[in-house]
Amino acid sequence: MVEGLYRAVTSLPPDVVDSLRKAYEAEEYGVAKAQLKAILDNIEIAKRTGKPICQDTGLIMYYVRVGAKFPLLEEVTDILIEAARKATCETPIRPNSVNPLTGENSGDNTGRYTPYIYLEIVNGDKLQIDIVPKGGGSKAVTVLEMPPPSRGLAGVKEAVIDAVLAARAKPCPPTIVGVGIGGATDIAVTLAKKQAVLRRIGSKNPDPLLAKLEEELYSAINELGIGVMGMGGRYTVLAVHVDYAYRHPATYPVAVVFQCWAARRASIFIEPNGHYKIIQ
Repeated sequence: MVEGLYRAVTSLPPDVVDSLRKAYEAEEYGVAKAQLKAILDNIEIAKRTGKPICQDTGLIMYYVRVGAKFPLLEEVTDILIEAARKATCETPIRPNSVNPLTGENSGDNTGRYTPYIYLEIVNGDKLQIDIVPKGGGSKAVTVLEMPPPSRGLAGVKEAVIDAVLAARAKPCPPTIVGVGIGGATDIAVTLAKKQAVLRRIGSKNPDPLLAKLEEELYSAINELGIGVMGMGGRYTVLAVHVDYAYRHPATYPVAVVFQCWAARRASIFIEPNGHYKIIQ
């Protein structure tokens, strides 16, 4: 787990790097191209030197799928918390866990509900952990809207565009925008966050209607001209990913979650015999 956290904060997944490189090659506006070059240089230096990609190493989140027969099922949560504590010292990772009532920083990235663990028990005896150290800047512009249900997808599009316009440079674009539609409010936000932080850039939505919506939003957002770090250019977003849940007839939640260009993640797959692999 400590190794996975180290990988997550010091190197970006190939799909993210490839997307940034393609944006750099296609960008024609000089200021935006220079910013993308600086981002790519930063990524290369961080990986080569083993240093965190960004000074904000995020609030650690784990998405866990653990088999009901995994031999350490009862110990998984404690191990994940201890890994965050240990990686804070060894990587190092900036202490980002703060008590909202007192302002006290725990100093080791642990605390009440922190690191946050999305735990799902499934059949089998294996363990999969997706590590997401998500930065605070892109969290700060999260939006939850409740357009009238009668507006349908038009209300969704309006909510997303308004969220991007309000966020502008704050989430360090180019971003990945995750959109959650329907369900209850907490469900919509969870769907949006998972789409922003876990889904790989370039993956096609299996739902044709959602795939079309993603393409429309991607084009519309990039036509806004906000650009890299808010300085203009062709690329405000690298991708738009959408998911939905069935909703109550009286409500139509729309959540918009931003992931900055430093889309850090690492996935760990652990066998019951202890063998493991880490992929990004």
